[in-house]
Amino acid sequence: MLDNFLDILPEVIFDAVETLGGRCTGRFLALNAMENRVYDVQMEEGPNRVIKFYRPGRWDRATLQTEHDFLKSLAANEIPVVQAMENEKGESLFQTKGVWFTVFPKKAGRLEPELNPEQLERLGRFLARLHNVGATFKNAPRFKLDPTTYGRNTLKTLQDLGSLPATVAPRYSQLVNQICDRIDPWFEKAEYILTHGDCHNGNILWQTNEPYFLDFDDMCYAPPVQDLWMVTGGDDEDGRERKAVVLEAYEQIRGFNPDSFKLIEPLRSLRMMCFNSWIAQRWADGAFKAAFPGFGTERYWQEQIESLSVQWEKIAYRDGQQP
Repeated sequence: MLDNFLDILPEVIFDAVETLGGRCTGRFLALNAMENRVYDVQMEEGPNRVIKFYRPGRWDRATLQTEHDFLKSLAANEIPVVQAMENEKGESLFQTKGVWFTVFPKKAGRLEPELNPEQLERLGRFLARLHNVGATFKNAPRFKLDPTTYGRNTLKTLQDLGSLPATVAPRYSQLVNQICDRIDPWFEKAEYILTHGDCHNGNILWQTNEPYFLDFDDMCYAPPVQDLWMVTGGDDEDGRERKAVVLEAYEQIRGFNPDSFKLIEPLRSLRMMCFNSWIAQRWADGAFKAAFPGFGTERYWQEQIESLSVQWEKIAYRDGQQP
């Protein structure tokens, strides 16, 4: 999944960008992205462009095209996203050196680590509208976020790769399985729509108080609360206050089942499990070794076990049940 990235040399980047017209100046900047390779490229005329090379072997063309179709539909519904540029044939997905890529117009803006109430209200309303569009996308070739895909399957990946030390493998495996077994019935009753899937503050760009949603690479079928909990963060008092503001604005446009709040800790647990598998699969990529130097050590896995143990207690006591 990495070899093809080695062929993405500067001249390849410039040629790819220029397939959409215009000429590059020869200046570009690698942006902070680990899963894919993303570059900010200066043009001789007009604004910069951002080119995204998708990690080879991860998604097939149909799966990638769904991302572009979703973005186009969101833009048509006046939901603030950055839509991929198209050629004269209406195509937005291209290939070079065996790697799929797309080009976006660069959007000016800033990241906001802390959101004020007005910004939270805007996010709530836009998320509701985004979910209304997502509910119309049926049977697209995207993952379903559930205890099997993001839990049991990620455990199997770690086992197949030999990523779990023998000293911690039994306890980690036990935690994953018992959490997944407990939450299975909760997800069987949940509503599923196409969601952003990775809607944290790092994927939302702000111009004054107007947000733009970025990076739909991990969009998936999930309960709507997936996007809400990622926007609002933890379960401390501040997190609950943020959630209340977002939800009040959300419900002005789209109904929300309050029972789905029960899914937040299970979803947080599944994200932890999937994250470990994601790093393990990318370990041959030097960027991952630099970003996660402690990954794979016994200490790392002990910390993961402690975190999942806390999650297990929250889940087990959710309905007054003993763990």
